Amino acid sequence: MSCWVTIQDYALRSIGFGERLLPKDDFTLCQQFTLIGSGMFWNIYFGALALMAGFFFAVALAMGKNAKAAVFRKPSEWFIFIFRGSPLFIQFFFAYFLFLSLKQTFPIFSPFTSAWLGALVVLFCNTAAYSGEIFYGALLSIPKGDIEAADAYGMFGWKRFTKIVFPTMMRLAWPAYTNEAIFLFHATTLVFFSSFPVFGQRGDALYYARYFADKTFNPFVPYPILAGYFIILTLIVIGLFGLANKRLNRHLPQERRSKMRLRMNIIR
Repeated sequence: MSCWVTIQDYALRSIGFGERLLPKDDFTLCQQFTLIGSGMFWNIYFGALALMAGFFFAVALAMGKNAKAAVFRKPSEWFIFIFRGSPLFIQFFFAYFLFLSLKQTFPIFSPFTSAWLGALVVLFCNTAAYSGEIFYGALLSIPKGDIEAADAYGMFGWKRFTKIVFPTMMRLAWPAYTNEAIFLFHATTLVFFSSFPVFGQRGDALYYARYFADKTFNPFVPYPILAGYFIILTLIVIGLFGLANKRLNRHLPQERRSKMRLRMNIIR
């Protein structure tokens, strides 16, 4: 079987298109690159959707934690504390069995026992908690002079938030938020490694890397391939967020613009 035929058969297998049966023997590099790359569709799906939806919730959490009213501040504080204080791996386990229990009483929760939705909810909550704390720290770091200047110009409420508070908060938080986005994509490898089941062997990149490592008894081929794909994905994220960072800091002199620095999390 040529490499081109392998790509045609397995490139979209993780999302339900192509050959249903996985290769059983005589594994080639092309098969490993193709199937592991196919699994990246799920990692990108989980990371991109959780990041986009979690962004807006994180802003709300940051504003809620900064609110004077306890009815907004306390729920935000506890949400951030719970999802930052517990390991993501445990959150997947807990969420799956919670959705499974709810499914038995309320059939409407049936889709949540599948990874495409249930795991996405967990990642959404997790990244919103971490990002909310990042945005909250940036919110506290906004120079008081900026707020006083807005008040002097008659900016209050929503107008002051959209024109002064939100842009400044984003500018201060963006480098740290970029690191959170990178780690979120890396954390997507825990989805099928934890409790959410794989249907029809349609897993993510780590699922296929483990399959080849188990079959060949040689982890030094599939796992470096997996790492290579994530390095490429990380470079793409850094590039996109770097463009956004330039946009946020376009009004500042060159020497005052915040630099993008990659700080890897050792443990979540």
